[in-house]
Amino acid sequence: MPDVFLLQEHWLTPANLNRLNDAFPQYLCFATSAMRKTVHSGVFYGRPFGGVSVLVNKKFESISKIVCATDRYVIVSVGRCVFVNLYLPCVGTADRLCIIEETLNDVCEWTQKFHTSVITVGGD
Repeated sequence: MPDVFLLQEHWLTPANLNRLNDAFPQYLCFATSAMRKTVHSGVFYGRPFGGVSVLVNKKFESISKIVCATDRYVIVSVGRCVFVNLYLPCVGTADRLCIIEETLNDVCEWTQKFHTSVITVGGD
């Protein structure tokens, strides 16, 4: 059983993020949905997409906290370790390079606050 794992493309809507807690009861689930805007804009149709989470073994509950969660990334600190899980746009996405640049700049700003920590980055 890993201490921490990064999950991408869970495809859950904001209302269904609690399913991660049900599926992984031995973990603290820090998650975000990439479908927030889609769901709030009306009836959802088509295939679901995106979503990232950082799952941390509950034995680290006292030293784990969410740093930041957006539609594109989740940052969690566990003691002196920082975990960043990214969801970047695929080819064909409008303004893809701008989104990637903005996301990576935001993540860099956050991680600079943890310059004495071990930083692990993963994603899709």
